[in-house]
Amino acid sequence: MDTPVTLEEVIAFLLETPLFEALTPNELAEVVQIMQYQRLRDGQAVFREGDEGDAWFVIFRGECVVTKNAPFGPARTIAILQSRTCFGEMAVLDGSARSASIQARGDATVFKFRREAFQSLLEAGSLAAYKLVYAMARVLCVRQRTITQQLTDVMEDDNPTDTSSLRDQLQSLVEEYKVSE
Repeated sequence: MDTPVTLEEVIAFLLETPLFEALTPNELAEVVQIMQYQRLRDGQAVFREGDEGDAWFVIFRGECVVTKNAPFGPARTIAILQSRTCFGEMAVLDGSARSASIQARGDATVFKFRREAFQSLLEAGSLAAYKLVYAMARVLCVRQRTITQQLTDVMEDDNPTDTSSLRDQLQSLVEEYKVSE
């Protein structure tokens, strides 16, 4: 069983988490007020592809698996997320449905930030919330630039390949690319 976590431990953890690194301890304390602590059992879903995008998360302990439904056949694992990884941040920005499924791999603990509560911080003019949105935008830009470059490299390959090889290359790109949903 997990031991209780103190506010000081949460603040220290978040200060060492890339998405939160620009926040001061006082700003983090403000954000922690809307945070929920959620324990997950092995295989327990955090959310499923197509679910409402109602929150974003930070992995405190353990790992989570990201899977994407395939048109034909079983869902594919596209990423394994570790401690300090944030996911679901696109939901905070646009509220769209989940683009993938995420479940615990082994026992895990996540911090959950509900979209409505986060939006309330934004509407109240919280500098911490604005800093987090800026950090999310930067993460999403890096992901977009990376995948765009990788796809361009595949498309500009001077050695034409058969369809199955191209599919394998594209699948490799998808697996390398850590999604946020």
